[in-house]
Amino acid sequence: MNTEYVLEMKGVSKSFPGVKALKGVDLAIKKGTVHALMGENGAGKSTLMKVLYGIHQPDEGEIIFKGEPYEVKSPIDALTIGVSMIPQEISPVPNLTVASNVFLGKEIISKRGLKLLNQKKMVIETQKLFDELGIDIDPSVMMSKISIANAQLVAIATAVSYNADLVVMDEPTSALTDKEIDKLYKIIRDLKEKKNIAVIYISHKLDEIFSICDEVSVIRDGEFIGSDSIENFDKERLINMMVGRTMDEFFHKEEAEIGDVVLDVKNLTLSKKFEDVSFTLRQGEVLGVAGLMGAGRTEVMEAIFGYRPAESGEIFIDGIKAEISEPSDAIRHGIAFVTEDRKQTGIFPDLSIKDNIIMPDIDAYLKNGLLNGKKIKENCQEQREAIAIKTPTLEQLIKNLSGGNQQKVLISRWLLTTPEVLILDEPTRGIDVGAKSEIHRLIGELAKMGKSIIMVSSEMPEILSMSDRVMVMFEGKCSGIISREEATQEKILQLATGEKLSL
Repeated sequence: MNTEYVLEMKGVSKSFPGVKALKGVDLAIKKGTVHALMGENGAGKSTLMKVLYGIHQPDEGEIIFKGEPYEVKSPIDALTIGVSMIPQEISPVPNLTVASNVFLGKEIISKRGLKLLNQKKMVIETQKLFDELGIDIDPSVMMSKISIANAQLVAIATAVSYNADLVVMDEPTSALTDKEIDKLYKIIRDLKEKKNIAVIYISHKLDEIFSICDEVSVIRDGEFIGSDSIENFDKERLINMMVGRTMDEFFHKEEAEIGDVVLDVKNLTLSKKFEDVSFTLRQGEVLGVAGLMGAGRTEVMEAIFGYRPAESGEIFIDGIKAEISEPSDAIRHGIAFVTEDRKQTGIFPDLSIKDNIIMPDIDAYLKNGLLNGKKIKENCQEQREAIAIKTPTLEQLIKNLSGGNQQKVLISRWLLTTPEVLILDEPTRGIDVGAKSEIHRLIGELAKMGKSIIMVSSEMPEILSMSDRVMVMFEGKCSGIISREEATQEKILQLATGEKLSL
């Protein structure tokens, strides 16, 4: 028996109709370590974790947990044995207290009299758990009253409350600020150092992997590629293992001819959100918009699109003043907007890819009061081929696509409105490096076609490599605009923190 490892998965295979999702995958997790599981969307990470959690049963292979054969038929079995999983999209019960959410499914019942829930005891025990983990949340408040970040911490506490020896965290920082991420890191370090709990950490953010993880395993196309200590990786090697390509192939922007001013924003103001913001955007230009969270980047873009109209200021399109009070005005003026949160404000998850694509301009497909199916099919198929949306059929529900392909659908949706200005808010958030490369290629091609693009991004390599100019926001104001040639990480961070640029 190898006591060094809490989990060993050997030769695990899993097939679905027409797809072999896992092909003899190995995974070994040491006790009290943070182990990154890396791979592109569709590589098999989720399937492997669902096998571990008892959602899927493996076709082949062996699983050893704490030195014993591991055979689970359901998540309840996994929890009982000591494996907890925190999904990327947590689903708390909003109309219950924080304590009731922590004890959901394992409620404490009063021993005397009527068999009622012992709310007081659950609050006390939850507070003890929070104190151990350094979580500052009142267990007695309703779940609906706490922030998304705190809900994520509650989910972690809930996972630990099952006396877990292994916790799987899937994209745990997707909705967190930098300060909240630091708090999460501290909790993770305490879990491994004080409780000897192992963590399988899944994230597309490479900086996170190098900040918090001890070891890394990579799978690609359902196959195990390799595993090593984090000290033996750099970003180049990790990306190469994940996608089979070198880092030089990413963040490559083709040069586009920059033309006349298409969008001219003057003194745009919305109280408590942003103030006196002015900038221009030229034909064929990619204007990167950088800044710390809360700087007002998204709010300015929403104002330009009419979602949250500005109180004062002017917007000119091709030199003509545009009155924009709602999104339909912006669309009519040739402006398109891909939002930062594709799941909440982008896709219609229970509709097909085809229906999602035609949604903004559905009137264009009406003929005698009926939808023109032939035109819809032709246009959607054209978009599918043009930007390489990977799907067996346009009738597939969009929620079944990977994040990268969902993002492509959202972009194709707006391209059919033939916009002059395309606003992309965090266009590669939550998608893998391969899909990022494809989105970057698409941005470059659109710029070469003469589209004018505003790209809001929190990723410094993306801003530096894809932007012709960079506008930096600080506390609701434009703190500076710098050219591609002048832009450096140091200068952007200076402007993003309100400092004057050093000469």
